Amino acid sequence: MRKLVYYVGSTIDGFIAGPDGSWDFFPIEADLGAYVNGLLPEVVPTAYRSALGIDAPNARFDAVVMGRSTYDPALAEGITSPYAHLTQYVFSRTLPPAAEPEVEIVSADPVEFVRELKRRSGRDIWLCGGGQLAGQLLPEVDELMIKLYPVTIGSGIPLATRDFDPRRFDLVEARPFPSGPVLLHYTRPGTESADR
Repeated sequence: MRKLVYYVGSTIDGFIAGPDGSWDFFPIEADLGAYVNGLLPEVVPTAYRSALGIDAPNARFDAVVMGRSTYDPALAEGITSPYAHLTQYVFSRTLPPAAEPEVEIVSADPVEFVRELKRRSGRDIWLCGGGQLAGQLLPEVDELMIKLYPVTIGSGIPLATRDFDPRRFDLVEARPFPSGPVLLHYTRPGTESADR
């Protein structure tokens, strides 16, 4: 069965974006970027792949799920298909159907939709945000891959917006980078991680 992997950047105080959705306070670190681009080239938006010299096939994911707030910055730039190299699902009850064939606007229950998606054949599924969608899908998340940046912001969009509901994950790897961030990789107990 396919796995749902929440791969995201976070501050050390647990926020994936500022109160206004901004994330420009996250430092762009060459060492972390080079490592992630080699490990998961498909998480780089299609528009930037050529500029970064990324011509690699998808290594792990063939689908991405995101909330409306995660999709909106691309739309604001006129980009209707930010990850054209993946099948894209955007959860929204207000967006009209997408004009792009690679993007499906989903108004159905995210948990039920992702459960069905995980049963389909294919590669793993990347949950790229945001915090509200991650909170809803947390019971379905098989792996967490968190780029933990040495930054605090005090308030903003949390890693997962959810009522109190403790869940344990097992640490697979903690890879620090000289520039300061740490890539944390966790699995849900009873879930084997993909070979790296």
